[in-house]
Amino acid sequence: MSLPLPRPVFDTRQGSDALGNLPEWDLRDLYPAPDAPELARDMDWLEAECAAFAADYEGRLGDLDAAGFLDCVQRYEKIDTVAGRVMSYVGLRYYQNTIDPARAKAMADSQDRITAVTTPLVFFRLEINRLDDSHLEGLFSLNDALARYRPVFERMRAMRPYQLSDELERFLHDQSTVGAAAWNRLFDETMAALEFEVEGETLGLEATLNLLTEPERPKREAGARALAATFQQNLRLFARVHNTLAKEKEIEDRWRKMPTPQTARHLANHVEPEVVEALRDAVVAAYPRLSHRYYALKAKWLGLDCLEIWDRNAPLPTEPPRIVGWEEAKETVLSAYAEFDPKMAELAEPFFGKGWIDAGVKPGKAPGAFAHPTVTEVHPYIMLNYLGKPRDVMTLAHELGHGVHQLLAASQGELLSATPLTLAETASVFGEMLTFRRLLANARTDAERKTLLAGKVEDMINTVVRQIAFYDFECKLHAARREGELTPDDINALWMSVQAESLGPAFTFMEGYESFWSYIPHFVHSPFYVYAYAFGDGLVNALYAVYEESGPEFRGLYFDMLRAGGSKHHKELLAPFGLDASDPAFWDKGLAMIAGFIDELEAMEG
Repeated sequence: MSLPLPRPVFDTRQGSDALGNLPEWDLRDLYPAPDAPELARDMDWLEAECAAFAADYEGRLGDLDAAGFLDCVQRYEKIDTVAGRVMSYVGLRYYQNTIDPARAKAMADSQDRITAVTTPLVFFRLEINRLDDSHLEGLFSLNDALARYRPVFERMRAMRPYQLSDELERFLHDQSTVGAAAWNRLFDETMAALEFEVEGETLGLEATLNLLTEPERPKREAGARALAATFQQNLRLFARVHNTLAKEKEIEDRWRKMPTPQTARHLANHVEPEVVEALRDAVVAAYPRLSHRYYALKAKWLGLDCLEIWDRNAPLPTEPPRIVGWEEAKETVLSAYAEFDPKMAELAEPFFGKGWIDAGVKPGKAPGAFAHPTVTEVHPYIMLNYLGKPRDVMTLAHELGHGVHQLLAASQGELLSATPLTLAETASVFGEMLTFRRLLANARTDAERKTLLAGKVEDMINTVVRQIAFYDFECKLHAARREGELTPDDINALWMSVQAESLGPAFTFMEGYESFWSYIPHFVHSPFYVYAYAFGDGLVNALYAVYEESGPEFRGLYFDMLRAGGSKHHKELLAPFGLDASDPAFWDKGLAMIAGFIDELEAMEG
């Protein structure tokens, strides 16, 4: 079981006094302590139960009646739950301090042992995929409790055309800890240990990235140049990581006869390639009326002929520097949630008082932010690096949206609760939109409204335009790697080709910016993940338009969609709202909302 990827946040360093008391995780709902007997007991149970499961069912799945098949699935689900609980605990502890050798060892040892003890389970997926469709349908027709799991088997069987021999599948499972997982750890630990020299001060990655939103331009420039200097010093290592992972993926894809490098991601997301292509094409076509137009405005606001990369996330000159304390952030988000529906705020409230959020910036802590669902019998945990900028409030709204979604979907059980990445961003982006709309409605002056609109447009550009540019970069990188080893300069050139296209003519690029691909964790941890952000933003923009036109019935439909978790395809989930992501015009509706905000900003100039 893996942890979700951190969502990057870009904020300014501030002392904790201005922020108030920031919460920390209480992981005792998972296990009392790293050396707790309960943790050792669960590890031992997993080893015994995986062996017993294989002894009871290997080679016999086709002989089970409906009741026996249901028992089998429920035993498999219990194994998944216990393994998820263990890895959630050691993984969350590791992300609290990735440079602590004891936590890193616990993470690695747990991954190794769980990989070893679950190797006997590989047969389950392989045998399921050898059953005839008619046989499975017959079992489903006899037992409603079993039929609930139909989406699990549909997703599993989508891999049938790409399945290898039993022996090869076991081998791939067994060696995974010394393959991609090992390179992932190398990347994470290298990133956590990087140091950046800024005006005589040594900073970590998060704090240095935070400088890019400072009001003073020289500070932003100093931060950007420090990032470039350290990235370039480590570029050979990062190029090695990317070359190795891309080659490993190419080898496995070739053996599986995957038609494209993106196929595995689309299958995992339960989304058709043509839907992703329609999204990508719509966003690229919109670059001139979105990012190009907005950044031309921003250059004018900043009094610059051209923007440099350190100006991309700069605050507006009219925006007063402001630190948002933790209690104010909490009240802002919960009020916005309650305004939509009191139930939404009730679901979010426990995160603040029960140790479900780790908010402060600490040495060794993973950068960015995420919401991890752990397992359905516990609750999610949220990680932030909260430093009091208004954007941090939006990050809190985003991750709380994930948390609410995960709580509601937990009723589906372990195998059906996980939402595909394409829809996993729905509740999070919707939570951001609710918070933004509440702040906008309460704006007291035109200047405040302009600041809020500009901030939202920048967030949307970062979520839609920037992530599709990232997706194009990955597509180019994996295609180029199939032709041979890539030098750091080769990868730099691919990065710059998509940056210039997506950001537009308002930008010049400092020497060293070509290396900024190296710190994006998504490229390492989860190839082609990034389009899910753009998918989620476009979907929510369309969904919010329906909300504004609908009555109270929208709320019930919305909660039903979140409760469904991974039990339905995106077509089924969106149909009650009259939306269809396979319609190319669907994406234009979402992009039109961003363009409308830019229209309003341009009108303010007149």
